[in-house]
Order: sequence, then C-alpha cells, then structure tokens
Amino acid sequence: MATGTKALVPDLPGIERPGIFTLKNLEDAIKIKAYLRENNCRKAIIIGAGFIAMEMSEALHMAGIKTTIFHRGNLPANRWDAELSKLMLQELNNNGVEFIASAQTLAIEKGKDAPLCAVTNQGKWEADMILVAVGVKPDLALPQAMGLKIGNSGAIAVNSSQQTSLENVYAVGDCCESYHRVSRRWVNIPLGDIANKQGRVAGRNIGGKPLTFEGIVGAQSFRLFNLECAATGIDEKEATLSGYNPVSTLVWGNAIAGTMGQKKLGLKLIADKLSGKLLGAQAVGMAGAVGRINALSVALWADLNIDEVAYLDLAYSPPYSGAWDIIHITAQALRRAI
Repeated sequence: MATGTKALVPDLPGIERPGIFTLKNLEDAIKIKAYLRENNCRKAIIIGAGFIAMEMSEALHMAGIKTTIFHRGNLPANRWDAELSKLMLQELNNNGVEFIASAQTLAIEKGKDAPLCAVTNQGKWEADMILVAVGVKPDLALPQAMGLKIGNSGAIAVNSSQQTSLENVYAVGDCCESYHRVSRRWVNIPLGDIANKQGRVAGRNIGGKPLTFEGIVGAQSFRLFNLECAATGIDEKEATLSGYNPVSTLVWGNAIAGTMGQKKLGLKLIADKLSGKLLGAQAVGMAGAVGRINALSVALWADLNIDEVAYLDLAYSPPYSGAWDIIHITAQALRRAI
C-alpha cells in the first residue's frame, strides 16, 4: 500500500476559486505551469512557509512572477533555529520575495485588478495565482476502510519489514511510519528517499528475500536562491519529549578556508547533556551546509557522542573547509557548554 499523502487545505471562504492550487505531485506541477502560462501571471501568493513554500518562492521568482509569502509565524522554515531562519528571510528579501509575518488568511475574494484577492489580518493582497502550502497528512481512506492499525503519528503502523497489522499487507512511503533512531519513536516524515527505501524493503520481503528497514535520522535539505538549508536529527523540543536533557550551541563560520575567501555558514548542534550523545544538527549557508549535515547524519546513525564528532577525520582541503572544520569547532564549543 502506497496511498501517499494529501495536501492540507484550510477551510476558507473562496478557497475553491480558480487559480488556487496545492503542490503535491507532478500532476499538480503541470497544472500550475499551464495556468501560469495561459493566464500570463505576474503576481503570486504562497500561503505557508515550509520548505515547499521556500522552493516555490524561488521558482516563481525565477519565472518573473512577483511573489508574496503569508506565514502565521515570524520566520520561515520553523524546523530551523530562529537565527538560521533569519538568514533565510534575508535571502528572500534580497531576491525581492515579500514575506508577511504573523499573517492569518481569512478569505479569498475576487480581486479588482487581478483574479484573486487574499484577505488577511494584515490587509489585502491581490494575485493572479495562490499556492496553498501549509503541509500534508497521510491519505488514510483506504487503510482505515481495511481496518489497518494507525500509529500515534497518524500514519499507518508498520514493522521493520514494512508489514502492517494485517497479514500480507505492506505499506510504504508517505502514508506510513518510520522508526526514528534518535528519538526512538515511530514518526511520519514524508520524504521521497524514505519512500524509495521502504518500497525496496517491502518488495524484497514480498518476493521472499528478507530485508529490514533500519529507520531514519530525519535528514532533510532544500535550496533557497543562493543558500543551502539542511537539518538532521531532532531539536530541543523533540529531545525533551524523547526523554533527553538537550543542550545546544550555534556557531557562525566559514564554509571554506579563510585564505580562499568567505562563504558564510551557520551550524547548530544539539546534544544530550548527561551522555554527550549527538541529537541533531541544522545548517544554513552559502555553501557546505548539505555536506556537513550529511556527515552529521552518519554520526547520528552511528550513535556518536559530541567528543567523537569534535575530532572526526574529515576530508580537509582549503577550497572546502579550514583545517578545523566548522563541525569540529561547533562540537568543541558544545562540549564546553556541557
């Protein structure tokens, strides 16, 4: 079973008007591109500020469409530390994307000078197209009709072989849970790489060649204009809920050796105060963020502590890092904080 997710759509007056879209699959993308082209769109609104909203703000801007983002919070991409999200906000502003914080969309009306008008607690904005990007949830219509067990995350409960609560029924991808190796809980993180791995595991088991899916550490990344944004593991709130005593530090540094120039990079590490176990990492910068988070995802997978991370043997070369990489520097700073 691979029923995937369905996009969340707020119950707003006027939400059914033509020109309002969600983006969950290729079919949605084709419809949006056709609408933009056929209607000669020049202004767009994105409701939401997650990583899909960030990626779409860049895509629309590059297509020559003036883009405005409405967000109920103060900063984009709330998985990241506020200081890192501020750099994302600066990048949006530098590229002409308007970001309206603390904005609650109340209704969508017919515009005067454009087809649509979004009514918010901050005022009214007109647009040719509106993209609703406030999240997704597992599509459970079929699994619930079949009586499959639904886990605490709200997704289909499975074991490490991708078996559901019913014999000979397997589930994979965005509709089901994954075991998080750091939080030690079953979670639902709808990402394509996880779905691919689970699909292979289920196929192997169905075909009589046993294989287990050993879980995830929650790695994720996206590009925002000239920024790399990446994160892995869990944050302080999730760590507390998982029984840890989290402590963290954030360091601003250089993705390359100083003799080669400056490429700003911020790295945050979270660890358990008692054991020193690495719990999570977040990075945003002009270069090197995704590579560092990939390395730290391996560290999480291997259950390394902060002292081990502080002296990891990494591939040093001045065009890519200093002799002491920002991973080393941040881990050592976190050890001192502990």
